Amino acid sequence: MSNNPERNDASQDKKLFSVADSELQSIALARGRSRLRSYITIRWIAIAGQSLTVLFVWLVFGFELPLAICGALIALSLIVNVSLIYALRHRRIGESLSNFQLFFDVIQLASLIAVTGGLSNPFLMLLIAPVTVASVSLRRGYAISLSVTAFALAVGMLFFSLPLPYESTAIKMPIIFEYGHLIALGVGLSFFSVSAARVSSDESKLVRALDATQVVLAREQRLSELGALSAMTAHQLGTPLATIHLAAKEISRGILSEEETKEDIQIIAEQAERCREILLNLSQSRDAHDEIHAKMTLLAILEEASSPHKGKGVEIELSLDSSRNDKSSSPEIVRRPEVLHALGAFIENAVSFADATVQVSARWDKSSIAFKIIDDGPGFAFEILGKLGEPYVSQRSDTQQGGSDLGLGFFIAKTLIERTGGTVATKNLLSPTHGAVVEAIWPRANLESFAS
Repeated sequence: MSNNPERNDASQDKKLFSVADSELQSIALARGRSRLRSYITIRWIAIAGQSLTVLFVWLVFGFELPLAICGALIALSLIVNVSLIYALRHRRIGESLSNFQLFFDVIQLASLIAVTGGLSNPFLMLLIAPVTVASVSLRRGYAISLSVTAFALAVGMLFFSLPLPYESTAIKMPIIFEYGHLIALGVGLSFFSVSAARVSSDESKLVRALDATQVVLAREQRLSELGALSAMTAHQLGTPLATIHLAAKEISRGILSEEETKEDIQIIAEQAERCREILLNLSQSRDAHDEIHAKMTLLAILEEASSPHKGKGVEIELSLDSSRNDKSSSPEIVRRPEVLHALGAFIENAVSFADATVQVSARWDKSSIAFKIIDDGPGFAFEILGKLGEPYVSQRSDTQQGGSDLGLGFFIAKTLIERTGGTVATKNLLSPTHGAVVEAIWPRANLESFAS
């Protein structure tokens, strides 16, 4: 196929991407409110934890803490939380306000740690928490600036912090211990922020890609239902329309008696009424499902999936191949929109990058049915063979992709196949630089049954 696993037209991927984006934007308000509730809830937990920790260390361990300063810092966090609840409970919050909240949390926590031992305080590592939250929920620039701020505040504790007093005696940890704490914090900030950002980015891409998949599936199902409705209409109207045609033809000849003409006119009226009832019933039907026309042979599936991509300068060869152990005739399978779209996407990719020929074949045995698409193009790039099926995997440049990291075609096709119980295998033909193969395999029962 190609050095690019995503060989659908960029305009088609772009359209899917924009539709998915619009759907995500439609629920952005709810997500913004959810994010605000999450921040507020986390801050309530932090306030409770800080209060209990200060009281426990003061009352149980006997540390002479600066209670007034600690209480003021905790109260400040409480005031911010209450203010947010009343000021923003009906508003969506943006990244700037989220960033402000996390900056406040870092400064408040760093100040509390500074007056309770500074780098000697084991709770120093809690500074990683708001930075991790920022890496998950905010853009990279905000997360980096917050991480730098947290580390800078920790460095400042080398010069501006209060020691931990115990029984009126200040405890001063060795400087090497404080440096160790500082280095550990720096490593923790780097590791957790990068890890969280990577996971969040992958999750966001997957969500957007799955949204696009749902859009494609909904569209294919609507088209399938429309085709089924057309087939049902033609099937059910065929008999009364044939009767009307025959009666009208007899009348037009003018060879019938008056009585026979009246009978034919009555027949036409009755059949017309029957047509009206059929159309009324079809219009009220919620399930346009015609089992007679929903069954297709494997060759018919191949022809329907490949027909939109013929006449593009590449020959598409269709073939059937039964297993040596199964010489039965080609099975009939359910016409599934997921299967047709996936096969069509793979064939379109193959046609786009084939030199002259694309071979599309179907084979079956007693337990499975498989479709294979082979082209004589340059093949998949070796480095991305293991990534095929991941969303937005693409080797196209930004200019080729219209400035967006698209690449949903292969992911959508693979996802739709897996939804119906199938699997997808990919490889290069003969060598990494000549031809590629995509094979979709299902358990036979999954394609032959209406409910798989």
